[in-house]
Amino acid sequence: MKTEAITIRVTPQAATAYRAASADDRRKLDLLISLQLTEFLNPDDSLENVVEDMGQEAAATGLTPDILNSILNES
Repeated sequence: MKTEAITIRVTPQAATAYRAASADDRRKLDLLISLQLTEFLNPDDSLENVVEDMGQEAAATGLTPDILNSILNES
């Protein structure tokens, strides 16, 4: 998948957590953010379709539910 760099404003805690994450976890977070932005910009998609697409993308990149929970629960 082709990607492009952008700049977004986040809380200091989010920035610190992102910088501290491994390169692999940052790649996975980038994917999640990209999917969320895509969902936000395409409100015509049903929630079911968006969730299914996100699950397929996450699985294709190795982002398991356990890894996602670990990333989301880090302080």
